[in-house]
Amino acid sequence: MPQKKLRYSQYLNAIGRHHRQISYNEVVNMERAMPTAAARLRLVDIHRLVTPYVSVRFVDQVRAVLPLALMLVGFQALALRSSPDEAEMMALGICAVVLGLMLFMEGVKNGLMPFAENIGFLMPERSHVALLLGFGGLLGIAATFAEPAIGALQAAGASLNDPRAGTLKALLGPAVDWLVLAVAVGVGLAVIVGLLRFMFGWRMKWLVMLVLPLCLGLTAYVASQEALARVIGLAWDCGAITTGPVTVPLVLAVGIGVAASAGRADNPLSGFGIVTLASLFPVICVLAVSIYLFGQGQLSLPASAAVNPDWYQKSPWAELIGALRAVLPLILLLMLVQRFVLRQGIPRRDIFAYGVATALAGMAVFNLGLTAGLIELGNQAGTNVPWAFSPHKTTGAAPLYPRLLGLAMTLVFAFCIGYGATVAEPALNAMGMTVENLSDGAFRKRMLVHVVAAGVGIGAAAGVAKILFDLPLATLLFVGYGAALALTAFSREEIVNVAWDSAGVTTGPVTVPLLLALGVGLAEAVGAAEGFGILALCSVGPIISVLAFGLWVDQRGRKVSRRVK
Repeated sequence: MPQKKLRYSQYLNAIGRHHRQISYNEVVNMERAMPTAAARLRLVDIHRLVTPYVSVRFVDQVRAVLPLALMLVGFQALALRSSPDEAEMMALGICAVVLGLMLFMEGVKNGLMPFAENIGFLMPERSHVALLLGFGGLLGIAATFAEPAIGALQAAGASLNDPRAGTLKALLGPAVDWLVLAVAVGVGLAVIVGLLRFMFGWRMKWLVMLVLPLCLGLTAYVASQEALARVIGLAWDCGAITTGPVTVPLVLAVGIGVAASAGRADNPLSGFGIVTLASLFPVICVLAVSIYLFGQGQLSLPASAAVNPDWYQKSPWAELIGALRAVLPLILLLMLVQRFVLRQGIPRRDIFAYGVATALAGMAVFNLGLTAGLIELGNQAGTNVPWAFSPHKTTGAAPLYPRLLGLAMTLVFAFCIGYGATVAEPALNAMGMTVENLSDGAFRKRMLVHVVAAGVGIGAAAGVAKILFDLPLATLLFVGYGAALALTAFSREEIVNVAWDSAGVTTGPVTVPLLLALGVGLAEAVGAAEGFGILALCSVGPIISVLAFGLWVDQRGRKVSRRVK
């Protein structure tokens, strides 16, 4: 017995030194392997065991949330000499966002990802292609409902007050179920097309050149209809919202499994591309549904009508019910396929129950903090930032700086927000490591991160300029995506995959509500009809920057090769 205690104590110390290598499963296995030692744990032993496990996950979310929050607060404090209202409540809300994201991501990792990985590798061998495609479509739909940032759309709709945005407000109010369903169906279609691409080895370049013109064609038609034109920004922003921490890992796990079963596992970039499709198909579906509803007379809500979504309640019970409605369909789908298609039981039911519970609790806590923390911070920043160049919306105080200087400061601030949010994005850093390994160091992780961040920053500045100067979003989208298409035609398939997917990984559950709220608050402060479109331009920016940088890297490589010869 003393020898077992000694080994267990040494193992606890090892966990403290190497906490980044330990997982929840390993903790459970340790406890089961040494029950006598676990029964005599002291408080210090519990601290050594639990703290490293929790702290790493907590710090990951702090890195994603804190830089953005500090930039928003710092700009107001230093440039505008103002501080946020109800700062204590806002700080609590941001803490709730961090805690909620930590729990939710932990739940997805332990409760959902094992199912998706197992189904992705086994289902292609044990079921018909039609059943596999049907499952992929349902998975995309269910995953969209479970995305934490989807609620930010309804919060933005509740803030619309301009009479010119009546159609948009109707789509985000009484017709919001249609909107969310259109987004979900778009993701489902994207997963189906992505699976077909994995099966038949379709090139991503040609898929982009087929799907994107359809998006732009619908955009041109909607822009020609004066009553519908305000929907364009929302539709393209929906494409950015869908590629979050639930959809991307789940559909990638299934897609990579299908690629492996199709004999294409030797292609190291086989997992890239599906995120791009999940960004484009929702745009098509939202624009199509908007055209249909408008034709049916269902988007005629007066802008003065009140919009009060049921979810927009701050009680923990209401948020928990909302989390159950969002997450349970996805869990049930994975369980049913595991049980009746693969004919396998649930392995490690204790870990599965832990994952489900933490996912539900995390989404509830995240939604509580969303309204009080991120959205409120974004709204206040949007209201105060125009004070740099125009009278304050609330107090009527004179502008702090000359107009040109104030406008320049605002655009630089928008660039810094986009750049800082991207550099802090964990998914982009993980993607950068993968690309560096696959390109044998030619496309370094650090360089990719900064190239993507610069593209997002330029896109954020363009989105803010669209609101400040009332620029037509359709024109900006045509210019941006036209340049992206031209660069795509001259780029290698590998760079195309990386560039178009980089647009999806930069819009996470933190950046989406903050930028949406910032745009809505900014639009209200300067008298614009609506503030959508920032996310859309943040998505096209990195596509252009990565494609351009990839062409430059290839050109430099060819010059070096010629010199060697």
